[in-house]
Amino acid sequence: MPSGRVRWYDAGKGYGFIVDESGHDVFMPAASLIDATVSPRKGSRVEFSVVDGRKGPQALDVRVLGARPSLVKATRPKPDDMVAIVEDLIKLLDDAGSGLRRHHYPAAAESRKLASLLRAVADSFDVED
Repeated sequence: MPSGRVRWYDAGKGYGFIVDESGHDVFMPAASLIDATVSPRKGSRVEFSVVDGRKGPQALDVRVLGARPSLVKATRPKPDDMVAIVEDLIKLLDDAGSGLRRHHYPAAAESRKLASLLRAVADSFDVED
């Protein structure tokens, strides 16, 4: 049975691609997953069967062998450090809210800074299991 790694998979679209041992892309529809409750992450090891589909090789009976460890989870800040970050972010959001109540968006530089901070904090909280 061939094996490979998930190149990418989008559960919303219902498909993704596997890179087999020889480096070729193999189409992976959601229906090919043996365990439909598992959503494979990029880099997960998989075993599968291959058939020739209309547009090239297609995976069947995909079994997820092991997920790649989450880099985000391994490098996220400690909870004690996140407390200070979240409290500072709350203050910045409160200031922005005060301006919005007066019908004024923050200046462009402040908006960019606030948006990048929101993304960074969101990335620290968003950990795939």
